[in-house]
Amino acid sequence: MYCSACGQALVAGQGFCPRCGLAGGLGGPAGPGASQYGVNYSVGFLPLTQVERRVNALAVGWFVYAGLAALGGVFALAFAHAWMSGHGPWTGHEFEHGFGHNFIYGPGMPFLVWRFARIALFLRVGFAIAAGVGLMQKASWGRWVAIVAGCLSLLHPIFGTVLGIWTLVVLLNARNAAGYEAMAR
Repeated sequence: MYCSACGQALVAGQGFCPRCGLAGGLGGPAGPGASQYGVNYSVGFLPLTQVERRVNALAVGWFVYAGLAALGGVFALAFAHAWMSGHGPWTGHEFEHGFGHNFIYGPGMPFLVWRFARIALFLRVGFAIAAGVGLMQKASWGRWVAIVAGCLSLLHPIFGTVLGIWTLVVLLNARNAAGYEAMAR
C-alpha cells in the first residue's frame, strides 16, 4: 500500500502517512483525482486536480499583481520626480525654484528617496513574478516564496491585501500544502 498524497510506502493498518501526515493514507478510487503526475492522488477528500487549479489561479493572480505593481510604480515614480523637481502644472510663484531644491533639508535627499523607491519597486515586482513562476511550475521553493510575498503584500491596500490573504489561505491549508508537495515531486 502507498499513500495517495505522497507515494510513501505504508504498512497495512497504519492510521496516517509518516511523510505527509495524511489520515488513512489512502485515497478513493481512480477517477476525478487522477492527474498528470501519473498516480491517483487525493489529499484527504480533495482531489489533486482541484489543488492544482487553485495553485494555477493563484499563480495568475501573482502575475497580474506584478504587472499592476510595475505599471503603478512607474507612473508614481514619474509623477513624484516631476513634482520634486518643480515641473508640472502645480508649480506656481510659491514654488519658483521647485520643491526638489530644498526637499527635506537639502538637495541630496531626493536621490536617496529615488534609490529607495526604485529598489522597493524592483523587489515588490520581483517577488510577485518569482511567486507566480514558482507556483506555475510547482517548484518546491515556489510555495515558500509565495507565502513570503503574500505576507509582504498584505501591506498594500486592496488588491495586495486580497492577494496576500488568498495566498495564505490557499498555501497554508494542510490539504493544499500536502497536495502542493505531491505536485512538486
